[in-house]
Amino acid sequence: MSRSSASFVFVTAPNVDVAATLAHRLVEERLCACANLIPSVRSIYRWKGAISDEMEALLVLKTSAPRVAALQARIGELHPYEVPEALEVPVESGPAAYLQWLSESTRVEGVCP
Repeated sequence: MSRSSASFVFVTAPNVDVAATLAHRLVEERLCACANLIPSVRSIYRWKGAISDEMEALLVLKTSAPRVAALQARIGELHPYEVPEALEVPVESGPAAYLQWLSESTRVEGVCP
C-alpha cells in the first residue's frame, strides 16, 4: 500500500441509462479511470421544500485527485439534474500498481498529472 492521490466521486443519476452515458463519456474524456454503476439505490432527500423518495442509479467514479475539479465541472455540464451530486471522497491508500494505473488512465497528454 502507498499514500494516494486518488479520489472517489459519487454521483447519483435518474436511471441506469443516464448513469451509463455519463460513465462512458467521463472515462472517454479521461476524467476518471473507472466508473462503477450501481443500478438501483433508493434516495430520500429534501428538495425545494418537499421530501422526495426516488429510485436512482449511483456512479462511483475513480479518479486522480488533480482531475477532481475538472470531473465535477464536466458532471455539472452533462448531468440532467439542476444540482447534481458529485461528492469527492479522498482515497487514503491503495495498491501501488492500481494507483499507478488510475493516474495513467486520467493523464492528459502534454499536461502534468
